[in-house]
Amino acid sequence: MQNKLNAGRFFEDFSLNEVISHATPRTLTEGDSALYIALTGARQPLFCSQPFAQSLGYAKQPVDDLLAFHIAFGKTVPDISVNAVANLGYADVRFLEPVYVGDTLTTRSQVIGLKQNTSGKHGVVWVRSTTVNQHHVPVLQWVRWVMVHKQRLEAPSPETVIPTLPTFVAPEQLSPPSFLNPHAACAQVSGGAYFWEDYAVGERLNHRAGLTINDSDHTLATHLYQNNARLHFDAHLMQSSAQGQRLVYGGVVISACRAISYEGLENALSVLAINAGSHTAPSFAGDTIYCATEVLDKWPLANPAFGALRLRMVGIKNCLPEQVSTVKEADSYHANVVLDLDYTVLIPKKGHTS
Repeated sequence: MQNKLNAGRFFEDFSLNEVISHATPRTLTEGDSALYIALTGARQPLFCSQPFAQSLGYAKQPVDDLLAFHIAFGKTVPDISVNAVANLGYADVRFLEPVYVGDTLTTRSQVIGLKQNTSGKHGVVWVRSTTVNQHHVPVLQWVRWVMVHKQRLEAPSPETVIPTLPTFVAPEQLSPPSFLNPHAACAQVSGGAYFWEDYAVGERLNHRAGLTINDSDHTLATHLYQNNARLHFDAHLMQSSAQGQRLVYGGVVISACRAISYEGLENALSVLAINAGSHTAPSFAGDTIYCATEVLDKWPLANPAFGALRLRMVGIKNCLPEQVSTVKEADSYHANVVLDLDYTVLIPKKGHTS
């Protein structure tokens, strides 16, 4: 009888330029949004208050950007990274349209790069993924690269193709909603006093809060995203791994840092892009995550009431941010740094809020 179990793709199963349609469309619910807040403590008002969202011009309260991203990302795992050694990085992540409760997300990926490692035991796969809603409107697009195990070591090495990726999403390629109302009472609702003009390129914010990741929270969060990578769930399997225990899904760390960084960035309304990102070291249950933010750049937008801040979000485990004065030296990260994420946020300007 034929084996009906799908073991997922290994490195030799990928072909350059092939398009993979991922299973299980996902309709987002109020419960998803509430659970995301419960698991992360995220406080961005746009995703917490329907009246505030409507005052900005949204039809209703949108789903948190990162919740939509993690769910869209989770759809790709069974086909792309269920047999991964590690998720290596992100680039060119574009948040194209708001996602609302009731929207149904479907994702497809195209293989845009392949490179077998010198050991011959695994290789790196680059994919560009696009998520559309029920109206077939693209809402998210991103590139990521993953190191994937090779199952048949005798399988020939593919031609090496490494895609050229932008350093960051250029300001003219950002997609802030065209309907944004500049008269919303942002400072009242957010509790924050600082706007686009108040941030200086080069400044660093050491956020004070820490968030300890426990077994149940990171497991439940990864289930919420329907990410079925075994290294996050199968403790028996991971006992024999180099780490000796389950790894926390990197998206949990990203969301923890975003929640922690609320203090000091209260008026950063939404994420417009993730320019680049790396999980620089593993995180495990019991780790406490801290966060520091560096301002890399700032741009005005077509809507004169809003600007964009390009930020570097650094996740640090079991160490206060002020104790990590140098995040990276040469090619080596500080031992406590677990996340290095370059992203862009939407923020109002002064004089356009009440």
